[in-house]
Amino acid sequence: MTMVNTQKHSEKCRGMRQVFLLIFYFIFLILSDEVLGEGFPVQIEHRYGVAEILEKPQRVVSIGYTSHDFILALGVKPIALRRWYGNHPRGVWPWAEAALGDAEPDIMWGSINIEKIAALKPDLIVATMSGLTRDEYNFLSRIAPTLLGPPGYGAFNTPWQAQTRMLGLALDREKKAAEIIAEFDQRVNDIRLAHPKWQGMSASICWAGGSIVYASFDPRSQLIESLGFEIPAFIDDLVNQESEFYATISDELLPLLDTDVLLWLDSGDNRQHLRQLRLRPTLRAWQQGREVYLDESLSAAFSHASPLSMHHALDLLIPLLEQAADGDVTTLVESMLQADLLPKPSISQIQMNKLQANLP
Repeated sequence: MTMVNTQKHSEKCRGMRQVFLLIFYFIFLILSDEVLGEGFPVQIEHRYGVAEILEKPQRVVSIGYTSHDFILALGVKPIALRRWYGNHPRGVWPWAEAALGDAEPDIMWGSINIEKIAALKPDLIVATMSGLTRDEYNFLSRIAPTLLGPPGYGAFNTPWQAQTRMLGLALDREKKAAEIIAEFDQRVNDIRLAHPKWQGMSASICWAGGSIVYASFDPRSQLIESLGFEIPAFIDDLVNQESEFYATISDELLPLLDTDVLLWLDSGDNRQHLRQLRLRPTLRAWQQGREVYLDESLSAAFSHASPLSMHHALDLLIPLLEQAADGDVTTLVESMLQADLLPKPSISQIQMNKLQANLP
Protein backbone atom coordinates (compact mmCIF):
# COMPACT_ATOMS: atom_id res chain seq x y z
CA MET A 1 0.00 0.00 0.00
CA THR A 2 2.84 2.35 0.82
CA MET A 3 4.45 1.78 -2.57
CA VAL A 4 1.14 2.49 -4.37
CA ASN A 5 0.55 5.70 -2.42
CA THR A 6 4.09 6.82 -3.14
CA GLN A 7 3.60 6.19 -6.84
CA LYS A 8 0.33 8.12 -6.88
CA HIS A 9 1.95 10.99 -5.01
CA SER A 10 4.80 11.09 -7.54
CA GLU A 11 2.36 11.14 -10.47
CA LYS A 12 0.41 13.94 -8.81
CA CYS A 13 3.59 15.96 -8.34
CA ARG A 14 4.59 15.42 -11.96
CA GLY A 15 1.15 16.58 -13.09
CA MET A 16 1.36 19.73 -10.98
CA ARG A 17 4.85 20.44 -12.34
CA GLN A 18 3.51 20.16 -15.90
CA VAL A 19 0.71 22.59 -15.08
CA PHE A 20 3.17 25.08 -13.59
CA LEU A 21 5.46 24.67 -16.59
CA LEU A 22 2.57 25.40 -18.97
CA ILE A 23 1.62 28.49 -16.97
CA PHE A 24 5.23 29.64 -16.94
CA TYR A 25 5.48 29.02 -20.70
CA PHE A 26 2.44 31.18 -21.50
CA ILE A 27 3.65 33.95 -19.20
CA PHE A 28 7.02 33.83 -20.97
CA LEU A 29 5.33 34.13 -24.36
CA ILE A 30 3.43 37.20 -23.23
CA LEU A 31 6.50 38.83 -21.69
CA SER A 32 8.72 37.98 -24.62
CA ASP A 33 6.31 39.62 -27.05
CA GLU A 34 5.42 42.74 -25.06
CA VAL A 35 8.50 43.34 -22.92
CA LEU A 36 11.45 41.43 -24.23
CA GLY A 37 10.91 42.31 -27.90
CA GLU A 38 10.56 38.75 -29.21
CA GLY A 39 9.79 40.16 -32.67
CA PHE A 40 13.41 41.14 -33.21
CA PRO A 41 15.44 41.16 -35.34
CA VAL A 42 13.35 43.06 -37.89
CA GLN A 43 14.22 44.23 -41.38
CA ILE A 44 12.64 47.46 -42.62
CA GLU A 45 12.94 48.59 -46.23
CA HIS A 46 13.36 52.31 -46.85
CA ARG A 47 14.27 54.60 -49.73
CA TYR A 48 18.04 53.99 -49.44
CA GLY A 49 18.06 50.31 -48.55
CA VAL A 50 17.15 47.99 -45.68
CA ALA A 51 17.68 48.61 -41.97
CA GLU A 52 18.18 45.49 -39.87
CA ILE A 53 17.39 46.11 -36.22
CA LEU A 54 18.70 43.22 -34.15
CA GLU A 55 17.00 44.05 -30.83
CA LYS A 56 14.60 46.52 -29.32
CA PRO A 57 16.23 49.99 -29.54
CA GLN A 58 17.17 51.69 -26.28
CA ARG A 59 19.24 54.65 -27.52
CA VAL A 60 17.34 56.38 -30.31
CA VAL A 61 18.71 59.43 -32.13
CA SER A 62 16.26 61.47 -34.21
CA ILE A 63 17.77 63.55 -37.04
CA GLY A 64 14.60 64.21 -39.03
CA TYR A 65 13.19 67.72 -38.77
CA THR A 66 9.93 66.31 -37.39
CA SER A 67 10.70 62.65 -36.60
CA HIS A 68 11.07 63.30 -32.87
CA ASP A 69 7.33 64.07 -32.76
CA PHE A 70 6.54 60.60 -34.08
CA ILE A 71 8.94 58.90 -31.68
CA LEU A 72 7.49 60.77 -28.70
CA ALA A 73 3.94 59.96 -29.79
CA LEU A 74 4.88 56.28 -29.64
CA GLY A 75 6.06 56.67 -26.06
CA VAL A 76 9.82 56.64 -26.71
CA LYS A 77 12.11 59.51 -25.69
CA PRO A 78 15.09 60.01 -28.01
CA ILE A 79 18.49 60.64 -26.49
CA ALA A 80 19.09 63.31 -29.16
CA LEU A 81 16.93 65.21 -31.61
CA ARG A 82 17.34 67.72 -34.40
CA ARG A 83 15.77 71.10 -33.78
CA TRP A 84 13.96 72.43 -36.85
CA TYR A 85 13.08 76.06 -36.16
CA GLY A 86 11.35 78.21 -33.57
CA ASN A 87 12.40 79.61 -30.21
CA HIS A 88 12.10 76.38 -28.24
CA PRO A 89 15.27 75.47 -26.29
CA ARG A 90 14.33 71.80 -25.89
CA GLY A 91 13.83 71.42 -29.63
CA VAL A 92 10.13 70.56 -29.47
CA TRP A 93 7.03 72.72 -29.86
CA PRO A 94 4.38 73.02 -27.10
CA TRP A 95 2.28 70.10 -28.36
CA ALA A 96 5.20 67.71 -27.70
CA GLU A 97 6.35 69.04 -24.33
CA ALA A 98 4.16 66.70 -22.27
CA ALA A 99 5.38 63.66 -24.21
CA LEU A 100 9.02 64.74 -23.71
CA GLY A 101 8.43 65.13 -19.98
CA ASP A 102 11.57 65.52 -17.91
CA ALA A 103 13.85 64.02 -20.57
CA GLU A 104 16.90 66.06 -21.56
CA PRO A 105 17.89 64.98 -25.08
CA ASP A 106 20.96 66.31 -26.80
CA ILE A 107 19.72 69.08 -29.12
CA MET A 108 21.30 69.19 -32.58
CA TRP A 109 20.98 72.20 -34.84
CA GLY A 110 21.69 72.79 -38.52
CA SER A 111 23.52 70.31 -40.73
CA ILE A 112 24.02 66.70 -39.68
CA ASN A 113 27.11 66.14 -37.53
CA ILE A 114 28.10 62.51 -38.09
CA GLU A 115 30.92 62.55 -35.51
CA LYS A 116 28.58 63.84 -32.81
CA ILE A 117 25.99 61.21 -33.65
CA ALA A 118 28.62 58.47 -33.46
CA ALA A 119 29.71 59.72 -30.03
CA LEU A 120 26.14 59.24 -28.74
CA LYS A 121 26.41 55.48 -29.46
CA PRO A 122 22.86 55.07 -30.75
CA ASP A 123 21.30 51.71 -31.54
CA LEU A 124 18.80 53.34 -33.95
CA ILE A 125 19.00 56.51 -36.06
CA VAL A 126 15.68 57.86 -37.31
CA ALA A 127 16.15 60.00 -40.43
CA THR A 128 12.63 60.23 -41.83
CA MET A 129 11.89 63.77 -43.12
CA SER A 130 15.59 64.64 -42.78
CA GLY A 131 16.85 65.36 -46.29
CA LEU A 132 19.67 62.88 -45.65
CA THR A 133 21.93 62.35 -48.66
CA ARG A 134 23.02 58.89 -49.74
CA ASP A 135 26.62 59.60 -48.73
CA GLU A 136 25.50 60.69 -45.26
CA TYR A 137 23.37 57.57 -45.02
CA ASN A 138 26.34 55.36 -45.93
CA PHE A 139 28.31 56.80 -43.02
CA LEU A 140 25.47 56.76 -40.49
CA SER A 141 24.34 53.23 -41.30
CA ARG A 142 27.78 52.02 -40.20
CA ILE A 143 27.15 53.54 -36.78
CA ALA A 144 23.66 52.09 -36.25
CA PRO A 145 20.60 50.98 -38.24
CA THR A 146 19.34 54.11 -40.00
CA LEU A 147 15.75 54.60 -41.12
CA LEU A 148 14.54 56.89 -43.89
CA GLY A 149 11.04 57.11 -45.35
CA PRO A 150 9.49 54.13 -47.15
CA PRO A 151 10.34 53.43 -50.81
CA GLY A 152 8.28 55.35 -53.33
CA TYR A 153 8.34 58.67 -51.48
CA GLY A 154 10.69 61.63 -51.54
CA ALA A 155 12.62 63.08 -48.63
CA PHE A 156 9.74 65.23 -47.37
CA ASN A 157 6.45 63.85 -48.65
CA THR A 158 6.00 60.58 -46.74
CA PRO A 159 2.44 60.32 -45.36
CA TRP A 160 2.36 60.51 -41.58
CA GLN A 161 0.57 57.17 -41.34
CA ALA A 162 3.42 55.42 -43.19
CA GLN A 163 5.99 57.03 -40.90
CA THR A 164 4.01 56.02 -37.81
CA ARG A 165 3.70 52.39 -38.90
CA MET A 166 7.38 52.16 -39.84
CA LEU A 167 8.54 53.59 -36.51
CA GLY A 168 6.03 51.47 -34.63
CA LEU A 169 7.70 48.39 -36.11
CA ALA A 170 11.22 49.68 -35.46
CA LEU A 171 10.50 50.61 -31.83
CA ASP A 172 8.38 47.57 -30.93
CA ARG A 173 5.30 49.81 -30.73
CA GLU A 174 3.16 48.42 -33.54
CA LYS A 175 0.02 48.25 -31.41
CA LYS A 176 0.50 51.83 -30.25
CA ALA A 177 1.05 52.99 -33.84
CA ALA A 178 -2.21 51.35 -34.94
CA GLU A 179 -4.07 53.00 -32.06
CA ILE A 180 -2.66 56.44 -32.95
CA ILE A 181 -3.78 56.11 -36.57
CA ALA A 182 -7.23 54.77 -35.66
CA GLU A 183 -7.83 57.56 -33.14
CA PHE A 184 -6.91 60.28 -35.61
CA ASP A 185 -8.91 58.68 -38.43
CA GLN A 186 -11.95 58.64 -36.14
CA ARG A 187 -11.54 62.34 -35.36
CA VAL A 188 -11.22 63.20 -39.06
CA ASN A 189 -14.27 61.09 -39.88
CA ASP A 190 -16.28 62.91 -37.20
CA ILE A 191 -15.21 66.28 -38.65
CA ARG A 192 -16.25 65.21 -42.16
CA LEU A 193 -19.67 64.08 -40.92
CA ALA A 194 -20.15 67.39 -39.12
CA HIS A 195 -19.24 69.42 -42.25
CA PRO A 196 -20.95 67.87 -45.30
CA LYS A 197 -20.63 71.13 -47.28
CA TRP A 198 -16.84 70.83 -47.23
CA GLN A 199 -16.90 67.65 -49.26
CA GLY A 200 -15.64 68.47 -52.76
CA MET A 201 -14.88 72.14 -52.08
CA SER A 202 -11.58 73.30 -53.57
CA ALA A 203 -8.71 74.54 -51.41
CA SER A 204 -5.17 75.71 -52.02
CA ILE A 205 -2.32 76.20 -49.56
CA CYS A 206 0.20 78.95 -50.32
CA TRP A 207 3.24 80.28 -48.55
CA ALA A 208 2.64 83.87 -47.48
CA GLY A 209 6.23 84.90 -48.19
CA GLY A 210 6.31 84.02 -51.88
CA SER A 211 4.57 82.31 -54.74
CA ILE A 212 4.85 78.75 -53.44
CA VAL A 213 1.89 76.38 -53.48
CA TYR A 214 1.77 72.89 -52.00
CA ALA A 215 0.93 69.76 -54.00
CA SER A 216 -1.76 67.27 -53.05
CA PHE A 217 0.89 64.79 -51.86
CA ASP A 218 2.40 67.23 -49.37
CA PRO A 219 1.48 66.20 -45.79
CA ARG A 220 -0.24 69.56 -45.21
CA SER A 221 -2.42 69.12 -48.29
CA GLN A 222 -3.14 65.53 -47.29
CA LEU A 223 -4.54 66.77 -43.98
CA ILE A 224 -6.79 69.30 -45.73
CA GLU A 225 -7.97 66.72 -48.26
CA SER A 226 -8.74 64.26 -45.46
CA LEU A 227 -11.35 66.78 -44.28
CA GLY A 228 -13.06 66.68 -47.69
CA PHE A 229 -11.43 69.55 -49.56
CA GLU A 230 -9.69 69.04 -52.93
CA ILE A 231 -6.34 70.49 -54.02
CA PRO A 232 -6.34 71.67 -57.68
CA ALA A 233 -4.77 69.04 -59.91
CA PHE A 234 -2.72 71.55 -61.92
CA ILE A 235 -0.49 72.20 -58.90
CA ASP A 236 0.78 68.61 -58.94
CA ASP A 237 1.72 69.01 -62.62
CA LEU A 238 3.95 71.97 -61.76
CA VAL A 239 5.98 70.16 -59.09
CA ASN A 240 9.45 69.13 -60.24
CA GLN A 241 11.66 66.37 -58.90
CA GLU A 242 13.91 68.76 -57.00
CA SER A 243 11.15 70.49 -55.04
CA GLU A 244 9.28 67.21 -54.42
CA PHE A 245 6.21 68.64 -52.71
CA TYR A 246 5.61 72.24 -53.84
CA ALA A 247 5.43 74.35 -56.98
CA THR A 248 6.64 77.89 -57.58
CA ILE A 249 4.42 80.17 -59.63
CA SER A 250 4.67 83.80 -60.68
CA ASP A 251 2.45 86.40 -59.04
CA GLU A 252 0.60 86.76 -62.34
CA LEU A 253 -0.73 83.21 -61.94
CA LEU A 254 -2.24 83.92 -58.52
CA PRO A 255 -5.81 83.94 -59.93
CA LEU A 256 -5.40 80.22 -60.66
CA LEU A 257 -5.45 79.70 -56.89
CA ASP A 258 -8.82 81.41 -56.45
CA THR A 259 -10.29 78.35 -54.74
CA ASP A 260 -13.27 77.95 -52.42
CA VAL A 261 -10.87 78.30 -49.50
CA LEU A 262 -7.41 79.86 -49.74
CA LEU A 263 -4.95 79.17 -46.90
CA TRP A 264 -1.92 81.39 -46.33
CA LEU A 265 0.88 79.57 -44.48
CA ASP A 266 3.25 81.90 -42.61
CA SER A 267 6.20 80.57 -40.63
CA GLY A 268 7.41 84.10 -39.87
CA ASP A 269 5.69 87.41 -40.49
CA ASN A 270 4.99 87.95 -44.16
CA ARG A 271 1.77 89.89 -43.79
CA GLN A 272 3.16 92.93 -45.58
CA HIS A 273 3.98 90.78 -48.59
CA LEU A 274 0.37 89.58 -48.69
CA ARG A 275 -0.93 93.14 -48.51
CA GLN A 276 1.24 94.10 -51.47
CA LEU A 277 0.19 91.26 -53.79
CA ARG A 278 -1.35 93.28 -56.62
CA LEU A 279 -3.70 90.60 -57.88
CA ARG A 280 -4.91 89.41 -54.50
CA PRO A 281 -7.83 91.89 -54.40
CA THR A 282 -9.07 90.44 -57.70
CA LEU A 283 -9.64 87.04 -56.09
CA ARG A 284 -13.17 86.05 -55.11
CA ALA A 285 -11.65 84.38 -52.05
CA TRP A 286 -10.37 87.81 -50.97
CA GLN A 287 -13.57 89.63 -51.83
CA GLN A 288 -15.86 87.08 -50.16
CA GLY A 289 -13.81 86.45 -47.03
CA ARG A 290 -12.71 82.88 -47.84
CA GLU A 291 -9.03 83.30 -46.95
CA VAL A 292 -7.45 81.76 -43.84
CA TYR A 293 -4.22 83.05 -42.34
CA LEU A 294 -2.07 80.54 -40.44
CA ASP A 295 0.26 82.33 -38.04
CA GLU A 296 3.61 80.93 -36.91
CA SER A 297 2.18 78.62 -34.25
CA LEU A 298 -0.58 77.17 -36.41
CA SER A 299 1.72 76.95 -39.44
CA ALA A 300 4.26 75.01 -37.39
CA ALA A 301 1.66 72.52 -36.14
CA PHE A 302 0.31 72.21 -39.67
CA SER A 303 3.79 71.72 -41.15
CA HIS A 304 5.05 69.19 -38.61
CA ALA A 305 2.17 66.93 -39.71
CA SER A 306 2.84 64.52 -36.85
CA PRO A 307 0.49 62.54 -34.62
CA LEU A 308 1.04 65.13 -31.87
CA SER A 309 0.95 68.33 -33.92
CA MET A 310 -2.05 67.54 -36.13
CA HIS A 311 -4.46 67.34 -33.20
CA HIS A 312 -3.20 70.75 -32.11
CA ALA A 313 -3.54 72.06 -35.67
CA LEU A 314 -7.13 70.83 -35.99
CA ASP A 315 -8.07 72.46 -32.67
CA LEU A 316 -7.10 75.84 -34.13
CA LEU A 317 -7.86 75.30 -37.81
CA ILE A 318 -11.40 73.88 -37.79
CA PRO A 319 -13.08 77.06 -36.42
CA LEU A 320 -11.25 79.14 -39.06
CA LEU A 321 -12.33 76.81 -41.88
CA GLU A 322 -15.90 76.99 -40.61
CA GLN A 323 -15.78 80.78 -40.82
CA ALA A 324 -14.20 80.80 -44.28
CA ALA A 325 -16.42 78.14 -45.86
CA ASP A 326 -19.83 78.96 -44.38
CA GLY A 327 -21.02 80.74 -47.55
CA ASP A 328 -21.78 83.98 -45.71
CA VAL A 329 -19.71 86.93 -46.96
CA THR A 330 -20.38 88.82 -43.72
CA THR A 331 -18.63 86.18 -41.60
CA LEU A 332 -15.14 87.36 -40.68
CA VAL A 333 -12.32 84.84 -40.42
CA GLU A 334 -10.79 85.51 -37.03
CA SER A 335 -7.18 84.87 -38.03
CA MET A 336 -7.50 87.28 -40.97
CA LEU A 337 -8.96 89.92 -38.67
CA GLN A 338 -6.20 89.52 -36.06
CA ALA A 339 -3.52 89.69 -38.77
CA ASP A 340 -5.10 92.84 -40.27
CA LEU A 341 -5.42 91.18 -43.67
CA LEU A 342 -9.10 91.77 -44.36
CA PRO A 343 -10.16 94.00 -47.28
CA LYS A 344 -10.25 97.67 -46.35
CA PRO A 345 -13.67 99.29 -46.91
CA SER A 346 -13.71 102.02 -49.54
CA ILE A 347 -14.41 105.66 -48.65
CA SER A 348 -17.80 105.47 -50.35
CA GLN A 349 -18.72 102.38 -48.32
CA ILE A 350 -17.70 104.11 -45.10
CA GLN A 351 -19.83 107.12 -46.02
CA MET A 352 -22.76 104.86 -46.86
CA ASN A 353 -22.48 103.13 -43.49
CA LYS A 354 -22.54 106.49 -41.75
CA LEU A 355 -25.63 107.59 -43.69
CA GLN A 356 -27.41 104.35 -42.86
CA ALA A 357 -26.50 104.73 -39.19
CA ASN A 358 -28.17 108.18 -39.13
CA LEU A 359 -31.41 106.97 -40.68
CA PRO A 360 -34.40 106.69 -38.32
